Amino acid sequence: MTTDGGSGPHDPAERPKRRGRPARTVETTGPGARERILEAARTEFAERGYDKTSIRGIAKKAGVDAALVHHYFGTKDEVFAAAIEVSFEPALVIPAILSGGTNGLGERLARYFIGVWENPASRAPLLAIMRSALTHEAAAKVLRGFVLRRLLERIAESLDVPDATFRAELAASHMIGIAMLRYVIKAEPLASVEPEKIVAMVAPTLQRYLTQA
Repeated sequence: MTTDGGSGPHDPAERPKRRGRPARTVETTGPGARERILEAARTEFAERGYDKTSIRGIAKKAGVDAALVHHYFGTKDEVFAAAIEVSFEPALVIPAILSGGTNGLGERLARYFIGVWENPASRAPLLAIMRSALTHEAAAKVLRGFVLRRLLERIAESLDVPDATFRAELAASHMIGIAMLRYVIKAEPLASVEPEKIVAMVAPTLQRYLTQA
């Protein structure tokens, strides 16, 4: 026990720092934490691919505890699905595509899809998603589930035509094929043509897939 007023062994300033989880602060648990995690996940998947991305790596990049990533998103597959969804924003865009009815549906869908890929902010994670789906079954399963449940079923439900789901899948296959050739393989001249020309050429085909009885 010290008597000179100096810091002794029981002085809080001299106590060794405890190891363990980071302190729960506004920065690590506040409203912006989820967005930071999602942005970090998009970056990690884009830079490292599906296989090499980990929950721990995402957490480190976001500056949060790995448990918080699990809290918000669950497994790595679920983080991957969330990264896909934030790129496409179906909750915001799909209602706008469908609100105009069947007239012009093919053009609105083509413009939306090409617009997502032309946006540099969403293109990088989408490229990672496409490449990962080609080489990793877990990533392909997540992508299939998103495309089927969040995009195609929403569109198919609005179509008053036979085989609506099949038609929506045909439309999706057409657009994914374009994305693969233009943005992943970069086949010319498709890779360099103006986006509006693609929309003009593709829209009638999508319209036929989705609306022709």
